[in-house]
Amino acid sequence: WQGGPTGPCGPCSEMYLDRGLDFGSEDDRPGDDSDRFLEYWNHVFMTYNLSEDGSLTPLPKKNIDTGMGLERMAAILQGVESVYDTDLFQPLIELAEEKSGLRYGEDEGVTRAMRVISDHSRGMTFLLAAGVVPSNEDRGYVLRRVMRRAIQQGKALGLEGSWLGDFTGRTIEMMGDAHPQVVAERDRIDRWVRAEEESFGRTLDRGTALLEEIVARAIEEKNSWISADDAFRLHDTFGFPYDLTREMVEERGLSVDDQGFEVLMEEQRNQSRSNAGGGAEGADRHQRIIDFAAAGPESEFVGYQYLRAETGIGALERVNGTALAKLEQSPFYAEGGGQVADSGRLVWDGGEAAVSDVIRIGDDQVLELKATTEGEGAWPPDGATVEALVDRDARFRTMRNHTATHLLHAALCERLGTHVHQAGSSVGPDKLRFDFSHGESLSPEDVGWIEERVNGWIKDGEPVRWMVMEKPEAEKLGAMALFGEKYGDLVRVVEVENVSRELCGGTHVANTAEIGIFKIVTESSSAANVRRIEAITGPDAIDWFRDRAGELDEVGHLLGDARDPVRAARDAATQLAEASEGAKKAARKEQGRLATDLAAAVGQIGSFNLVLAEVPIGNPKEILTVAKQVQATSGTSAVLVGADRESGKVGMVALLTPDDAGKASARDIVAEAAPKIGGGGGGSDEMAQAGGKNPDGITEALAAARQFLESV
Repeated sequence: WQGGPTGPCGPCSEMYLDRGLDFGSEDDRPGDDSDRFLEYWNHVFMTYNLSEDGSLTPLPKKNIDTGMGLERMAAILQGVESVYDTDLFQPLIELAEEKSGLRYGEDEGVTRAMRVISDHSRGMTFLLAAGVVPSNEDRGYVLRRVMRRAIQQGKALGLEGSWLGDFTGRTIEMMGDAHPQVVAERDRIDRWVRAEEESFGRTLDRGTALLEEIVARAIEEKNSWISADDAFRLHDTFGFPYDLTREMVEERGLSVDDQGFEVLMEEQRNQSRSNAGGGAEGADRHQRIIDFAAAGPESEFVGYQYLRAETGIGALERVNGTALAKLEQSPFYAEGGGQVADSGRLVWDGGEAAVSDVIRIGDDQVLELKATTEGEGAWPPDGATVEALVDRDARFRTMRNHTATHLLHAALCERLGTHVHQAGSSVGPDKLRFDFSHGESLSPEDVGWIEERVNGWIKDGEPVRWMVMEKPEAEKLGAMALFGEKYGDLVRVVEVENVSRELCGGTHVANTAEIGIFKIVTESSSAANVRRIEAITGPDAIDWFRDRAGELDEVGHLLGDARDPVRAARDAATQLAEASEGAKKAARKEQGRLATDLAAAVGQIGSFNLVLAEVPIGNPKEILTVAKQVQATSGTSAVLVGADRESGKVGMVALLTPDDAGKASARDIVAEAAPKIGGGGGGSDEMAQAGGKNPDGITEALAAARQFLESV
């Protein structure tokens, strides 16, 4: 047993109560999935410390960690089937029956919901009494997940209004005599339960409706899973705990992309740290921007038509070397819909400032400015008219990439099938990134076809139009909407003639010919069943081709054939493979010779007849190969330690015959000797190995192994 990836660990014993054949069959065994054997006590014999490299080091002070399941013991003593049938839970389950009008045990879903509510009510009561409050950080996040899962399960039972406080209240009545702190904190507990119930209750209906849409779509498309992006949207937008989403989805026979969700969560954490310096500072910054946006008049975005605007300052707030600003009219695009924000400048009589970010707040926007000069002229004076100038080059490069993203999406659907759905995108001036649902990597033929298709549309010079219309009208036109995105009554449709229609608020070229050229740079896995393409367009693609051509020329010169570098590279690869195979044959021959010599050096150490020797090899894998050859030749065990003096690597292998392994463990031999070579390792009774960094300790390691074998 081990409590984590590192730390104290050791063998354990488990105690079970055999509850008889009424709970299973004669074939059931302790530890299997049957209900017959109930584990109620556990002993862990803490023996080793597990290091990050997997090595086990004996603890200086061994101990026994014992733990009894007190609630399970209560179930045993009260003669009931489960802990939920004890007097610790039944008053809460009876309350759930009273409030819902349903009977515990009549239906699997009802039973599960009542158990969750009773268990989570107890947990949240004690957490709140201990001073934990619901939040999105650390233990507060654990509490919030517990509370929201209970609320959702109550919804499944048909409970409406404010009801959760009744369960924490009954918990206080039941546990107050033994735990007076929950009585003392009753008002605090009630206050936080009400607040979280109201907060989450407002979004639960919307989130559940969205989840039902996601599940319906997955079933319609014959998928057995929902995407990580859908699960992340529920978590990020509606505050759904991920385990709640997973549970609700699994109830419908589907699964969730766990790995992909973790990737998205880590990306969000990294982005938050990058943008805001992390933690409370980032939350404070975000709230400050929201408050600032609400304080001033809403900006009018004119960036679809203009890259320059003379406009007034609606609001300005200075913060050290930066400032927040709102323009009456803004040509700057605020980050959204996968497209990065514009950059540029504000210029006024007597000064200018750089626009470093444009933050979208609903239909409004806030500019983040950086001073380019010092003193009084660093910021525009009150009432000033400024010239707002978008970085034209960056905007046009972004426009090319955004329109190319629509072409790529259309080509993917055409090549791979209608199951392809956008699962995320990022469009900036340097490149585009497009994530899409697909269960396998694209072949080189697929990538080539898609590139050719997109470049064909670019060559055809298809017009690109955008229009604003009511959403039902856009749906009639077949405009593709991103699932889960929020759209108002009026939507903006971007149409590439003869190619695609999508709901999109981003900026685009007027004709596909303006893209110039399209090149896929990478195709990889983003998450389970999600692929990612990164591509470049226009001058960036031309630069890419130029760089690759230069590298190819350089390869040709290095290989002595500048006219046909590809043939030269193939010839060099063949020669390298032949040389590598020759080196491997020589190494195998040398290992065989070494094994023969070692097999002749079998000696008696204590009760063991084996080979204990130093070898001129530092790689444990190669040492193991030699040890196996020694054992095959001599029929004895082998304990070998060696080093590669050039690299400084040291390795050790203990390979025991079954008879010798009955007297001593190879794992224990390595544990005794490995510290002498500055390392550690592990393995089984018959084979164990270790790596180290101290070749000067080989003699001591062999001596330690000898001493251990003599003592057995």
